[in-house]
Amino acid sequence: MLVKKDSNKNNRKDKKKPDPHHEELLRELEATKNALDTAYANLSYVIEPELIDCCIYELNAVQLRYKFILSQVKNHEALSYSEKLSK
Repeated sequence: MLVKKDSNKNNRKDKKKPDPHHEELLRELEATKNALDTAYANLSYVIEPELIDCCIYELNAVQLRYKFILSQVKNHEALSYSEKLSK
């Protein structure tokens, strides 16, 4: 009877541990997406001109934050991918 090598050992090495920084970025992205949805909802309900302006400023700020965090996620993923290729 031949002894079969444990192929799971290689699989365990290939599986990478979750990166806490990447996980935090993804949580921030999700939270910002929720804030963006809320900002859009608030804008659709207000009727006072001052509040409309406030909602527009808030919406613009949250959109910029979302774009920034998304770019950070993409940069982090690209760096992780290039590091994986160089190994």
